[in-house]
Amino acid sequence: MTVIDKTTTEFIDDQAIVDTLQACQDKSGSTVRCIIKKAFELKGLQPDQIASLMHISDPELLGELFQAARQVKERIYGKRLVIFAPLYISNLCSNECLYCAFRAKNKLVHRRALTQEEISVEVKALLDQGHKRVLLVAGEAYPQEGFSYILKAIETIYSTTNGRDHIRRVNVNIAPLTLEEFRQLKQAKIGTYQLFQETYHRPTYMAVHAGGPKRDYLWRLTALDRAMEAGIDDVGIGVLFGLFDWRYEILAMMQHIRHLEQRFGVGPHTISVPRLEPATGSDLASHPPKPVSDLDFRKIIAILRLAVPYTGIIMSTRETPNLRRESFALGVSQISAGSRTDPGGYSKTDYQASQFSLGDHRPLDVVIQDIARLGYIPSFCTACYRLGRTGQDFMDLAKPGKIHMHCDPNALSTFMEYLLDYASPQTKRVGLALIEQVLEQMSPAASKRAKAMLQKVESGQRDVFC
Repeated sequence: MTVIDKTTTEFIDDQAIVDTLQACQDKSGSTVRCIIKKAFELKGLQPDQIASLMHISDPELLGELFQAARQVKERIYGKRLVIFAPLYISNLCSNECLYCAFRAKNKLVHRRALTQEEISVEVKALLDQGHKRVLLVAGEAYPQEGFSYILKAIETIYSTTNGRDHIRRVNVNIAPLTLEEFRQLKQAKIGTYQLFQETYHRPTYMAVHAGGPKRDYLWRLTALDRAMEAGIDDVGIGVLFGLFDWRYEILAMMQHIRHLEQRFGVGPHTISVPRLEPATGSDLASHPPKPVSDLDFRKIIAILRLAVPYTGIIMSTRETPNLRRESFALGVSQISAGSRTDPGGYSKTDYQASQFSLGDHRPLDVVIQDIARLGYIPSFCTACYRLGRTGQDFMDLAKPGKIHMHCDPNALSTFMEYLLDYASPQTKRVGLALIEQVLEQMSPAASKRAKAMLQKVESGQRDVFC
């Protein structure tokens, strides 16, 4: 039986969430505008302020909310969009998550765990596209070797090369670990450890997790505490929107964030915003209990950007290209691109059942060109992880606005690498024009640094960062 310290579990206050949502239903336009104005201080928002924004329905106020989110995002992140790809190494799973194609009793999915050799082949396929960072994903069941399978996979990913290219940072999305296992994960030099609670509403959680280790609500809820206690100061958080009322989920997630801030001095590095999408063998996934409309989904992104301004927001390829484009201006700062969500999906053409349905099937080059045409800088940067600018150190640079001196030149440097080594001719033309435009808009100091780094890349150097 799992023994859990209760001092780290009593931070989801269900009644407080219900009371806050009830009390903040009818707020005047002037009150909402005051909250939006408050958000420009970049100090986040309180639960009652967040709840008030959730109930906006007036089109004019919605426009002001979306405009505020765009301005806050650009003040902190500029026009950068970080690019990554998920790397599924196994769909073996011992859980019965009713919304997931990988659930244990689903006979419609071919089960496999990639060998280390197959993982290397997948990495080379990603390198061939131009990727530099991956998110390792695995179901909650490992081959006979157990957790060491994950550690070996991380080592394989880092050691695989394709010419002079290699994956520069591995982030990880796997099941909750013990404190000692998290310490081993830290020693493996991962970037961010990512884990979603799926839903913070405990009755719903128990209903949709019918069996397996994941049914233990508290073990999952406290996983990020163990990760941060083990020294992993970059963690990613999220819920699966569509399982329960999105308004409740956001306020509960904010309670989780504040708990981490109070206990460790820093909250999550990223928030992911997946919506429930159809999955092979899952009726629930095709008929979400609490579906989230496109309009509400936009509100979710905008509200999160104002509520936790310095936290990255991740948008996956679950969503359509059009909605992904719209999300960039609402607060999203990281996206997956060219994704496959089945083990071996990058190196084969006969795709097996994915974990969920994708909304954006475009290859990486098409996504990059689209992003650049919109005026955003595709960034493959991994500098902060490798220079120790994580956790509180990252926030110490981000909050006074000093991170731009590093992030903007690094984004341009990695983008130039992509354009020279992987881009189609048309994408290269669009990208080079964007780089010139961005250099003109940068501060003199940042522009000088960026130009020096770009010259090194153009002369043949790679992995140039500051």
